[in-house]
Amino acid sequence: MAKSRGRQGRGRAPEPVAGPVDGGWAELIPDRDRPRGWTLLLDGAPQSHVDLDDPAYLDFEYQRRLGHIADLATPTGDRGLHAVHLGGGAFTLARYIAATRPRATQQIVEVDTALIGFVREHLPLDRGWRVRVRGMDARAGLAKVTDGSADLIIADVFSSARTPAHLTSTEFVREVRRALRPGGLYAANIADGPPLAHLKAQIATVRTEFPELCLMADPAVLRGRRFGNAVLLASDQELPVAELRRRAAGDPHPARVEHGRALLEFTGGAAAVTDAGAVASPAPPPGVFR
Repeated sequence: MAKSRGRQGRGRAPEPVAGPVDGGWAELIPDRDRPRGWTLLLDGAPQSHVDLDDPAYLDFEYQRRLGHIADLATPTGDRGLHAVHLGGGAFTLARYIAATRPRATQQIVEVDTALIGFVREHLPLDRGWRVRVRGMDARAGLAKVTDGSADLIIADVFSSARTPAHLTSTEFVREVRRALRPGGLYAANIADGPPLAHLKAQIATVRTEFPELCLMADPAVLRGRRFGNAVLLASDQELPVAELRRRAAGDPHPARVEHGRALLEFTGGAAAVTDAGAVASPAPPPGVFR
């Protein structure tokens, strides 16, 4: 579900690490170009990349787009950013925020407690970082977040490479809105392929609670030419669209940013999803990760 930067250089790498987790089989594959770089795979699907020597390095294209959003998120008052991560993986974005914004306080919610242990053992967090990890379902963990306390909420939840149905509904988005402070940002990693029905429905769903939205994705994904990741950003206040476009255009794999009328036209007549009719996101087509 993720594309990485181009690779350069050669070097000896440590052996892969693997083991069972609650959601299947986890593997850590060493990065041959980075001495302490690792890619986490869950049941063969690339989930995230971590460089223990440089946690501010983001390898996957969708994670770099989430990193741009984190860079532009601003806290209120005299305090550091407070971020909530729904879905843990290898804690990549939490590491990035901790490295770039040391005063940040963060909460990770990950349902797979065995995966949490696997990541903590092989990819430990810096003890000085203010990161708390909760082993529970993302929606249940979100319900425990204090009203209006989060500056940034990132949803990046996949089970068997699909986002669970209960995290795709208007009721879920309403909980996100409740937990965010005024002006806070909600960012969701959404995986889909042609005809992009799921992605369009998610835009319509998030729009029920947030008046300001924009979408970042590879142009080929937005044209329905391939399966891939799109990052949806939402807020109750004006978004930094111009700066996001500048950053997305400068990436190794440039993204297109849709906003306003263009995003509305892209969404078409898609209907919002409720708990009663929600389904998991589409499964990736065979061979997409090869």
